[in-house]
Amino acid sequence: MSNDYFQFRQFVVHQQRCAMKVGTDGTLLGAWAAAPSGQCRILDIGTGTGLIALMMAQRFPEAEVTGIDIDEDAVAQADENVRLSPFSERVRICHLDILNFADTIGFDVIVSNPPYFVDSLACPDDQRTIARHAVSLTYEQLMYQAYRLLKDEGRFSVVVPSDCRAKIEAAACLEGFFTTRVCLIKTTPRKQPKRQLIEFQKHPVSELDISEGVIEVSPNVRSEWYQQLTKEFYIK
Repeated sequence: MSNDYFQFRQFVVHQQRCAMKVGTDGTLLGAWAAAPSGQCRILDIGTGTGLIALMMAQRFPEAEVTGIDIDEDAVAQADENVRLSPFSERVRICHLDILNFADTIGFDVIVSNPPYFVDSLACPDDQRTIARHAVSLTYEQLMYQAYRLLKDEGRFSVVVPSDCRAKIEAAACLEGFFTTRVCLIKTTPRKQPKRQLIEFQKHPVSELDISEGVIEVSPNVRSEWYQQLTKEFYIK
């Protein structure tokens, strides 16, 4: 991986202007989040480099994808990445605060790799603080906006550290969401889950769909599960 860009199979993500670079969390969410197979509208909250928006556009060829971010530099970078991709006609990037985002149609799918340092000291770098710390967008605010913008049968998917699951599910429950699908992610087979992929819907399901994934079986050796999940994106 270069410092300035990451080459995927169908697109390139330049990232020199973004506080948060391409990482495993975003790649996991972009490869895991569910969406209808036909025409649909997808919203990526806090799009950053545009990675997740581009991944969703690749996976769902009839989807119209919108990525929004409060960081002006990130928006410019994401817009460039979209314009250079094969999906430029179906993906738009907007410099918007989700708290002020108006939409009258509703989205079939919403995805977000949200700020996750809830009670920690802020980073001296303002751009990284906005990207990593829940100071400009709390979990409660995120859930309120997602519920407002999601269609009645829609799905809202996030990726969070394991120790944040209780906080984000509490915020989701207060808003009226139900947890419908969870994937516990281990970095290696013997470690405890470090992060979790969680899907919320407005209606309960008869049984929670819970699974487990492992990223590497040994140092620099991807597991079969992770290879299958990301095979349409990684070159190697």
